[in-house]
Amino acid sequence: MNGFSPLESQGVAVIGLGYVGLPLAVEFGKARPVIGFDIDAARIDELASGQDRTREVGPEDLGQAGQLTFTSRLEDIAGCRIYTITVPTPIDAHKQPDLTPLLKASESIGRVLKKGDLVIYESTVYPGATEEDCVPVLERVSGLTFNQDFFCGYSPERINPGDKSHRLPDIRKVTSGSTPETADRVDALYAQIITAGTFKAESIRVAEAAKVIENTQRDLNIALVNELAIIFNRMGIDTQAVLEAAGTKWNFLPFRPGLVGGHCIGVDPYYLTHKAEATGYHPQVILAGRRINDGMGAYVAGQMVKAMLKKRIQVDGARVLVLGLTFKENCPDLRNTRVVDVIAELEDFGAQVDVHDPWADAAEAKLEYGIDLVARPEHGIYSGIVLAVAHSQFREMGSEAIRAFGSGNHVLHDLKYLLSKSESDLRL
Repeated sequence: MNGFSPLESQGVAVIGLGYVGLPLAVEFGKARPVIGFDIDAARIDELASGQDRTREVGPEDLGQAGQLTFTSRLEDIAGCRIYTITVPTPIDAHKQPDLTPLLKASESIGRVLKKGDLVIYESTVYPGATEEDCVPVLERVSGLTFNQDFFCGYSPERINPGDKSHRLPDIRKVTSGSTPETADRVDALYAQIITAGTFKAESIRVAEAAKVIENTQRDLNIALVNELAIIFNRMGIDTQAVLEAAGTKWNFLPFRPGLVGGHCIGVDPYYLTHKAEATGYHPQVILAGRRINDGMGAYVAGQMVKAMLKKRIQVDGARVLVLGLTFKENCPDLRNTRVVDVIAELEDFGAQVDVHDPWADAAEAKLEYGIDLVARPEHGIYSGIVLAVAHSQFREMGSEAIRAFGSGNHVLHDLKYLLSKSESDLRL
């Protein structure tokens, strides 16, 4: 097979040790020599001490990965033969793909790339990005020739942050390679750690496209129920009651309205639409769904303000408590959280907003969004309470404890259906 040494003897380097890279490095580290690489030296020190701030991997998991080491020095991974890149692929302020982390990681790997090496990308991209954007960087920096001196694969990540039921080995993995032999090699590599099995796509572009539409499909389904929630609200119909009734049909999909953020669902569709527009096609359905979901923060704040005014609460200067800042429940991930849209809109109306989140890192919230988290909200002072994230701590509190934060006259807006209809004043 192209003269490659046996797969089991090849050292693996995992580039980027976030929500995706660390679980991957841990699983590989249970079976083979692996070096986890990250440019953040503080992150390396943290992991070396057995701690993971993302809470995706516990100390016991790190302990089981007996062949895993960590480094922030590029020269330490120069002896590896397989490089797996798991860096973020965000969007910029104009909602355009930002491949900067991916291209910088490719430059780094290009400096240590050798003949016979394999580079596998896991980051979400548009179809063609691996071979059209990343490979030229690898060739330029290394001086090697693609599919002659080195080879590439693509195996899209399917990590769901905070989900303890669906872990990396339990999620079927799509694999692909730049040649038939490479595809077999990539598939065999992941088959060693994925107990749920693998699916070998016919090309890298197919695997890239499969990944980007997984979250685009979810985005559109959520956009539909968000639009339905807006319509039903105008009709005075409870959306949750409608969805429960419709859900009695066997093939009705159980999506719920809400804020759509995070590193996947709120981002991936823009990668697909960017590539579509580059081909001369202007996507309509996908972008319509994005507009609806991107506008939900302003809609939620507007509904909150209307409810407060109906209770004769002066919004300008009112104290409002937002419970939850992370993009999803029971997870410290703040990337692309759309709770910030609700906060910004309420502040535009003149409200003084406090934010409390037992999962979020206070320093990260301040750095990324300029938000000072409140560690212990005061009782009896808030004219408005927005239950924005369904953390288990908030679920366990119940309506009485949550309402205790409110003043004598206040509005409780439950975005996550944590409370019953009778226990909240407002919900999506």
